[in-house]
Amino acid sequence: MSLADTSQIDSRPVTALGERSATRTRDLRLDFFRGIAMFIILMAHTPGNLFTLWIPARWGFSDATEIFVFCSGMASAIAFGGAFVRKGWLMGTARVLFRVWQVYWAHIGLFFATLALCVFLTDLEITGRNYWGQLNLWMIFVESDKWDNPDMLLSLMTLRWVPNYFDILPMYMVVLLMMPVVMALARVDLRLVAAFVIGVWLMGQAALMEGLGLGHLHLALPAEPWTDRTWFFNPFGWQLIFFTGFAFMRGWLPPPPVTPALFALAALLVLANVPLSSIGVRELELGWASDWRAAYAPLIDKSDFGILRYVHFLSLAYICWVLAGDGGDRLRPSGDGALARGWGRMLAVILKVGQQSLAVFVVSMFIARFLGFVMDVYGRDWGITILVNLLGAMVLVAVAYGAGWFKSQPWRGKAKP
Repeated sequence: MSLADTSQIDSRPVTALGERSATRTRDLRLDFFRGIAMFIILMAHTPGNLFTLWIPARWGFSDATEIFVFCSGMASAIAFGGAFVRKGWLMGTARVLFRVWQVYWAHIGLFFATLALCVFLTDLEITGRNYWGQLNLWMIFVESDKWDNPDMLLSLMTLRWVPNYFDILPMYMVVLLMMPVVMALARVDLRLVAAFVIGVWLMGQAALMEGLGLGHLHLALPAEPWTDRTWFFNPFGWQLIFFTGFAFMRGWLPPPPVTPALFALAALLVLANVPLSSIGVRELELGWASDWRAAYAPLIDKSDFGILRYVHFLSLAYICWVLAGDGGDRLRPSGDGALARGWGRMLAVILKVGQQSLAVFVVSMFIARFLGFVMDVYGRDWGITILVNLLGAMVLVAVAYGAGWFKSQPWRGKAKP
């Protein structure tokens, strides 16, 4: 899910700090795939959505979250990384801090808007369901000796309380705050960047650190002052894929070669995931796959970002990168027929959604709760499910175009005569 604000990809030569030559080219792939991720994220967060049984996450270890974070790293390399080169480290850091400030208030606004919606839907008493209870927000409304922290609001505002549904934006903020460190190390040697990123990822792996007898050094952030629960999305694990995308976009990592052998290897790794995936356990009823997942859970752990999730995502990303063609040329409509025109319109919509990913993501997390309520009222047969998902998609598209219109600041144009 990218949260950085850009619709351009640079493919120009770079220095260690990402300084580029004058030529600039447009690449559709970044906005296209993060646009697709936005629609998948909406489906995945809609309660009881039948579509979630078949989204890409069910076919392998990685899911739309990897797309979101990887593309965020790529887009951040353009939107923020360049500021370090043009204006220096201090101004680059200031640019990052300003973005963190924006994302922080998006997180707070999303929480209170979603909480208000859930309270409203519960108070309607139409379905008999407790919607704020479904998000495990009982501690706001129910007094209990269990909660050892009476000031819930302060805990929320200081990110000491991060409810599970609202944890991806805090993770993104922490990863962004690591960018000045990475850019400072890049001034010295890119190998220091690699050592830092890999070292932090290793320390973010709970099972690994426990196995080495270094559990006290495990990097994680507390999610509740009254328990030992940590953030579901551990930023110290997820920064690995963020800075992988960042490194590719800054030119620190060269693009992989396009060869039949490498493509076949990536396809083999993706296909090998299917028996071990949710589909393998649920649809193929492979008991050994369930046992394997339990035995090797740390390798596919979502919270700390297990290594096999990384391998699966990179394999899938390589396949999509190759199939999309150079600069995303195969995504562009060819010809003048009705199919080409239809695909051209759809492509424009997907790109717009990808370009306005922060606004779209925040609204998707909010609207998903309402869509779940609609299906609670009208049912979850395939007809209703399709209509509800189409409604959600239309909302995201409207938000993307609306956000784009406001960002264009049309009121700053020349006054009418």
